[in-house]
Amino acid sequence: MPAEGKSDMERIGLFSEMSYVTIGDRYVPCYMRSFNEAAGKNRQMLPGGSKMMSALQAGYFEPQFVRIFDGEAYSDAVQLRRRYRLAESKKNLGKAFLPSNGDKLPCGLGSYYGTIGGSFPYFSAQLKARERYVPPGKNFYTNPGKKGTGYGYANLTIGEQYPHQADGYELERINAKKAQEEHRRLLIGGPFRLNLYPQEYFDANPYFNDRPLPPVKKPPAEKPIAAPFIPSSPAKK
Repeated sequence: MPAEGKSDMERIGLFSEMSYVTIGDRYVPCYMRSFNEAAGKNRQMLPGGSKMMSALQAGYFEPQFVRIFDGEAYSDAVQLRRRYRLAESKKNLGKAFLPSNGDKLPCGLGSYYGTIGGSFPYFSAQLKARERYVPPGKNFYTNPGKKGTGYGYANLTIGEQYPHQADGYELERINAKKAQEEHRRLLIGGPFRLNLYPQEYFDANPYFNDRPLPPVKKPPAEKPIAAPFIPSSPAKK
């Protein structure tokens, strides 16, 4: 819709636009409005400009320098501390306390000379009372060991000599054979067999025969064919 003049609908008159809830003023886009219209119309106030910070009297808004307090004087910090010390020294009733004897210096490492409380029994290096030590008895004496390791020689060990036991030849195989014979003796009857053994799902193979085959027949020996007679030399013409 244009800012000035009639719109197309108002000019032709074929269609009518629905009225809005408004006082009838036309819409003006925001980019066509001015931010401050009064700043560009009529005369404007011209101030004197901002003042820069300086040490001149113009920055204090007064024609001459005015003090904050009437009768203000300069105060010296060193003089104030001196007066405070004099006032505190007047509170002393007498002279400063001095001990009759000076500090006692230690006369060795670990000495309690010059201390207030003295030694404590808990920090003493003295050992506690213990029972008398009784050494264990001596080992019993035996005859000196005989030379040799004992292998292959008799009566060289402390205990009795082991009796001799013969080790048969192939003893493991003989024991295994005896155990197998004892196992077979304890068996009763032969192995268990079922009459109703499982059948196959499909029909039996018609070409399969579990009967033993007859002996193979040997073909008769063929007679060798005699070779034709060939003379040793061709015929003479």
